[in-house]
Amino acid sequence: MAAPLLVLGVRRSGTTLLRLMLDRHPHLAIPDESYFIPQLAARHRGRLDPAAFEDDLRRLPTLAEWGVSARDVRERLPAGATVADGVTAIYGLYAERRGKNRWGDKTPLYMRYLPLLERLFPDARYVHLVRDGRDAALSFLSVPPGIMTESWGHPRDAAGFACQWRTEVLAARALGRRAGERYLEVSYEALVADPRRELERVCAHVGLPFEPGMLEYEGAAEAAAKPHQQSLRRPPTPGLRDWRVGMESGAVAAFEAVASDVLAELGYELRSPARAAGPGARTRLALAAYAAKAGAWKATGAALQRSPHWRRRHPRVA
Repeated sequence: MAAPLLVLGVRRSGTTLLRLMLDRHPHLAIPDESYFIPQLAARHRGRLDPAAFEDDLRRLPTLAEWGVSARDVRERLPAGATVADGVTAIYGLYAERRGKNRWGDKTPLYMRYLPLLERLFPDARYVHLVRDGRDAALSFLSVPPGIMTESWGHPRDAAGFACQWRTEVLAARALGRRAGERYLEVSYEALVADPRRELERVCAHVGLPFEPGMLEYEGAAEAAAKPHQQSLRRPPTPGLRDWRVGMESGAVAAFEAVASDVLAELGYELRSPARAAGPGARTRLALAAYAAKAGAWKATGAALQRSPHWRRRHPRVA
């Protein structure tokens, strides 16, 4: 199979919309969020033990939901397989089950694991969907915390979300500088304003012809399967969230205090242009605290995933 397409983007940046569009392509299969890649990478280092790997796959509900058999994945592993081979086999089978020969992934959580993605998929193509962080914050903060599937990382205010948005956007753009021509940045605002033009850009980036059926995603059964994704029932609609009318002035100021320089760099207007120089000393301390908390969360998660308790916490589902 050709190189995978990895869709990057901060939560509530429109990545589900883009995924649904791309998944309509007759040659490209992109499932809903996977979440399992960091778990498998933490548990399986070096050469795989095929039996242990298969046993772990049987404990992942996602594979059952995708209709991918752990036994079939094991049978596809090459001699001396690594976790990258195992993950590639999972997605390859998912694509084949749908009559397609290319696969991709869209999991916003992986914005915290970009070095891992680079290591596992050195030839991957990236599409980074960027949305005005204030609109993304407005959308995210309207979602009840219980809706989100992650155990940590639900910001409670605009400043907290700005720390995440700034950190992840800059990390993805740094990856883009390393990846060179394998990286494409797409504006959410441009995607909803002229979806055909932006999808043509994405298709050219991954070496696929544009297919008009990609624009008809709203008819898909899964288009709005989650309570916070009901807007996917309609065609691309500019202005669904507009921070200018929907965000309180204090929240706008708090977001811009953290991320105004990145907003300006991306071409977004600022309510307070004087902040374009970047965060002050107090805000830099908040960013450092966020980075420390995110690092601790990842380290704790990796330790739990490597421990014997992981299998007890994840009983077999297949």
